[in-house]
Amino acid sequence: MLIRSFPAGAFGTNCYAVAQGAGQECVVVDPGMDAVAPLAEMLAADGLKPVAVVLTHGHLDHTFSVLPVCDGYDIPAYLHPDDFGMLSDPGRWHGPALAPLITGVRLPDPSDVKRLDDGAVLSLAGVELTVRHAPGHTRGSVMFSVDLGEAPGLLAGDVLFAGSVGRVDLPGGSWEAMLRSLRDVVLPLEDETVVLPGHGPATTIGRERATNPYLAEAASAPSGRGL
Repeated sequence: MLIRSFPAGAFGTNCYAVAQGAGQECVVVDPGMDAVAPLAEMLAADGLKPVAVVLTHGHLDHTFSVLPVCDGYDIPAYLHPDDFGMLSDPGRWHGPALAPLITGVRLPDPSDVKRLDDGAVLSLAGVELTVRHAPGHTRGSVMFSVDLGEAPGLLAGDVLFAGSVGRVDLPGGSWEAMLRSLRDVVLPLEDETVVLPGHGPATTIGRERATNPYLAEAASAPSGRGL
């Protein structure tokens, strides 16, 4: 499996291309701010041809360039329906840091976006992505499991980072939902799983299980009390 990435824009959002190998079709993950030109350069370096954009959630730092990328390559975009509102009314769902970006931004109409459903397996570009709904950062946050060949992989979006987890203070965020997602979706994964997060460096589930305080909190959270 070939994975390429670069940090896009001021927020350093990791934009990924996933393919079986150089010269093949690929899937683009989370084309964020100012991603069009560097994405084109990254794809050209390996002779990759995109067939779809998949989005881990609807925040602008992950979706900013989705429309020009989809239009430019004539490919569809996929998003969990619980985050469709972030495309139709971005002002409602983004905090003050992203507010200046909302004016003039062009996002797809949700009716033009294909839905991601929990547990669905997307077969795109010869790559199989298993959708794992993991709300908390947003209502429609998802992660994608992918077989990297030597190890399982997880395109984690803003659910899990090296040493941390996604923020939950923006509209649609929930710490209780995040704890449930960490406990029920993340912690059951194999230690060898390579985590490819939405920001920052790659890590593994085993490393995070041993060192990430938020995973430790999720592991010790009782099943009751709303969790």
